Parts: sequence; C-alpha cells; structure tokens
Amino acid sequence: MQDSSPLNRLPPYNLFGLEEQDYASAKVAVLPVPYDSTLTYRAGAREGPRAIIDASRNIELYSHELGRDISELGIYTLQAMAPDLSSPESMVAGIKREVGILLDDNKVPLLLGGEHTITLGALQAFRERGVDLSVLDFDAHTDSRQEIFGSRYTHATVMARGRELYPSLFQVGIRSMDAASAAYLDRSRAITRDEVREGGTDEAVSRIVEGTGDAVYLTFDLDALDPAEMPSVGTPEPDGLRFAEAMGIIKGVGRKKKLLGADFVELSPIPHMHAPDFLAAKLIYLTLGYFMLGGK
Repeated sequence: MQDSSPLNRLPPYNLFGLEEQDYASAKVAVLPVPYDSTLTYRAGAREGPRAIIDASRNIELYSHELGRDISELGIYTLQAMAPDLSSPESMVAGIKREVGILLDDNKVPLLLGGEHTITLGALQAFRERGVDLSVLDFDAHTDSRQEIFGSRYTHATVMARGRELYPSLFQVGIRSMDAASAAYLDRSRAITRDEVREGGTDEAVSRIVEGTGDAVYLTFDLDALDPAEMPSVGTPEPDGLRFAEAMGIIKGVGRKKKLLGADFVELSPIPHMHAPDFLAAKLIYLTLGYFMLGGK
C-alpha cells in the first residue's frame, strides 16, 4: 500500500522525531535541562538539549549496530525545564523534584544537558527513594573539587557531591584534574584515557563491571571525547576517548548492567557545525539500545 503521508512533513519535535509518543507506556522519559549558569570557561551548554533533539530528528531509527529500531523502547520527551537562576542549589532541587516524579512513575529518566551540575539533582532523587545504584561517569575531568568560586554546587564539584550520595562511583576517560583531586583519587575506581589506550576497551569493561553494582546511573560529559570528534564542549581537553572507544565500553557494560537513569551533558553547540550534535544524538541512541535492547 502506498504511503499517503505528505512528503514535506518534518519529524515531530521530540528526541529521535518519534511519530507516536505515549507517556503511560514509555520506558524512557526524556527531560531537557537547558542550564549552564556555573560554567567556568565557555558558556553555551544551555543550547545543548535543543541541538541534540534537532539532530536526533534526522537519524535513522533502525540501527545496523543494534539490529533493532530504538523506538521499540517507548520514549517520551517532556517539555524542557525552565532554568532557575536564583542559585545552583535551587536548580538542583528543582531537578530532583522533576526526576522524582519520573521515578515514581517507573520511568528511566534521561536528562539532556545543560551543564554537568544537573546530574546531582537526578542522583538526589534516586537517593531520596533509597535506590541502590552505582554511578558510571564518562568525563575528561574528575569534577571533584570541594568548591569553586565559593560554591559546592557546580560543574567542577558535581562528582564530589555525587560520591557523597553514591560512593560506588566509577570514572572513565579522565585526563585532567587539580592537585588536590589527584591526591585522593581512588585509582581503583577510575580509568584514565591512557589506561583505555594501553589496556583496550575489553579491559576497561572488565574493571567497570567488577567495580560497579548490578544497576547503574550513567552520566556522560561529552568532553570525555576527543575534541577532534567532539569540539562542541565548554572545557575541551586534547587527546580524549574516540567515539568508537566510548561505544565499545558502553556496549560491553550495557550487556552486564541495568540502566536506571542517564544524562548527557556539556554539549555547547558551535554555529553551523552540526556533526558534533549528530554525534551526541547517536551516542544517546546507541547507549539506550545497548543497555535496554541488548543489540547484536
């Protein structure tokens, strides 16, 4: 039967441009969080959620990597949160409330950042409900300062606060830290970029699987990736993980662990440079697929 849909109709404005969305049956609830008020170098991550959604509407839903259509999951995109500019603490509290609603509705929350501080609100919502999980953090930086510019709630302190909630926190791709963070970094719970290169993705997967519990919250700061592939971040660091390396790790871990929630943060779009936006969208797509659909 010939498709009667008009050829000039654009995909709906939601993550992956899904034609049909139903909150009640969806497994994944997408929460865009356009917030970047604590960034210390280049602002612009507030535009990240929009850029990710725009790019995602133009990728194929069927994936040869997965052998599946990602929309089988049931994915519902919520309206973006309004940034609370009164204080980072207030913004984090608002995120905690929003994510708490999603958890009470038995959804897997997927946050689109925005800066890395937003992770803390999600973790607080899980902790408030007594959920047992491990945090898996892809990042170029440890984000473990106790405070910066007089605040304990920033993109540079988020993992220090996150570790207070969930000590079972594992970091991947690290290649930049201050001296104080380096002094107390638990090397058994961190894999540097160099270690990924030296040991390969299989060894990285083994260490993560051994060092985390059955359920994980995944937070992916896009500056974990090499700026040659992902230049659109606020604090780029040279010589990072390649996309293929990151996906190899996620694929391996996804086969072993249950994903309870995730966020993808720090995309700071560069005008007229769309490839990084597509990379971010495809990263999210494949991450959901490998964790929740299994893949090939």
